[in-house]
Amino acid sequence: MSFTLPEPLQSFDLTMDDGAVIRIRRHGNPGGVRLFLSHGNGFAIDGYLPFWGKLRERFELIVFDFRNHGRNPRIVGEGHNYTRLSRDLELIYLGVSQELGKRTSVGVFHSMAGRAAMKHAVEIGWRWDALVLFDPPNLPPAGHWHHETMCAFERRLVDYAINRPNRFKDPAELARDYAENRGHARWVEGAHELMARAVLRRDEAGGDWVLACQREMEASIYLEAMTMDLWPRREEFGGPVKLICADPAMKGVPPTGLANKALHDEYGYAYEAIPDTGHLLQIEKPDACIAAMTSFLDENGIAG
Repeated sequence: MSFTLPEPLQSFDLTMDDGAVIRIRRHGNPGGVRLFLSHGNGFAIDGYLPFWGKLRERFELIVFDFRNHGRNPRIVGEGHNYTRLSRDLELIYLGVSQELGKRTSVGVFHSMAGRAAMKHAVEIGWRWDALVLFDPPNLPPAGHWHHETMCAFERRLVDYAINRPNRFKDPAELARDYAENRGHARWVEGAHELMARAVLRRDEAGGDWVLACQREMEASIYLEAMTMDLWPRREEFGGPVKLICADPAMKGVPPTGLANKALHDEYGYAYEAIPDTGHLLQIEKPDACIAAMTSFLDENGIAG
């Protein structure tokens, strides 16, 4: 099985206040509730098509990559960190609202994007009618029983990122790497090839393919995660938030599932773990993830 990306209803660029360009694509139902969707570190939103492609009939979709990822031009400089990503999210929300008009809007964010959305919501402001966060890699404070486990996990990701190839002969080579990775083995058929195409760009001069998010930038986000001190109480958010997460009881998956269960247990977040999934749950069990998200929106009176 292979996936073909649909043509967007509309595309436009937003320029951040430091000159970075974020390419926005609008899909789906123009009359539906607006979902903003973005991705995890080192990935790209086009690779999540098995999830968001099924939402197009009910919702208006605003899909975008964070800076230095996916379709966006690369930005050279020091602006690749969570402070900048959360600022970008503010400007993306405001820019889309200005371009398309304000309407009921929900943030639907995975991993790195979810952490950026949490930082944005508690430090900059609440802009959403609801937030749905898929397995954000929340790191508990020092002294917490799960703190060192998550730190060790982030260190492993730093090692992985800094040692991975930056260049590939073609997307099929990266797709094979994804398929052979134990953590990515449960992706739906065709998702490995789809994600490889989403995260690579053709280098005409070199005759090969290069990661849109260079490995040093990917590693820097994992490193920063250990210093963010972001373990917010539910009351710090201005509206409904749900954590939809990896199965904390499943063997051989990242400890993010346990971290999010701990956050729920301690602070009373709406929470649901998707059985038999790891960190990339949206492209492992997209239907179950959609059901967990839409039921939450329905419960909060957010109808598409």
